[in-house]
Amino acid sequence: MEQDFEIISAISGVAIIAVGHSIRDLRRLVESYGAGRWRKLKGVATVRLASGRVRHVELHWYEAHGVGKKDFKIKRYID
Repeated sequence: MEQDFEIISAISGVAIIAVGHSIRDLRRLVESYGAGRWRKLKGVATVRLASGRVRHVELHWYEAHGVGKKDFKIKRYID
């Protein structure tokens, strides 16, 4: 997945949303990036959008040990 934004601050308030088989996209994640203990997480960060505008947002992403953070998505704008 291609991002249309750049994360320009640390991600804070990180919380786990789902782990393992509770993740709807688990099959796609394993096929795309490999096996691992996949988790879906959410957090808050400041991003620079493709237009150049800077916004404070809630992000969702997937993460697995040895694979890293993948597929960031903006879920809502906070500011």
